[in-house]
Amino acid sequence: MSRIASFNSPLLLGFDHFERVLDRISKTSGEGYPPYNIEQIGESGIRITLAVAGFSMDDLSVSLEDNQLVIRGRQVEEEEGRIFIHRGIAARQFQRAFVLAEGIEVRGATLDNGLLHVDLVRQVPEPRVRSIPIQGSARDEAPNRTITVEAEKGGADRSPAQSGHRRET
Repeated sequence: MSRIASFNSPLLLGFDHFERVLDRISKTSGEGYPPYNIEQIGESGIRITLAVAGFSMDDLSVSLEDNQLVIRGRQVEEEEGRIFIHRGIAARQFQRAFVLAEGIEVRGATLDNGLLHVDLVRQVPEPRVRSIPIQGSARDEAPNRTITVEAEKGGADRSPAQSGHRRET
């Protein structure tokens, strides 16, 4: 797998999963069957619509495999004895896969007039802020010290730092 320049930054830790996903996407076939649309539905909804004319519900399957939405179609072989003068309606199997981001859930699928609709929803995560305590190492057993700087009496023009007097506590 070739490294993507964007992911070589030392500030991006743990993003190797995204690099693998992008690599998987780049290797997918560019075949255009069946044609599909992807629509934004409301604030957090997404609908994928595939044109699957000639496929029944028994011929189609929709599954989720490792954050990939996989849609497969396989038509049953037609009756023998039929003779076609012209066969322009495709009766082939297909597999179409969509990589889903984390937080995308499949809500359901419907077949209507030769169109398969798969509805997805993006769950908006709650913002999380977590404070991480800082602990000293075992070799730093010395107690914490505070340095207080006091100003000289009568030296109102001079700052405490310039006076040079300090007291450790």
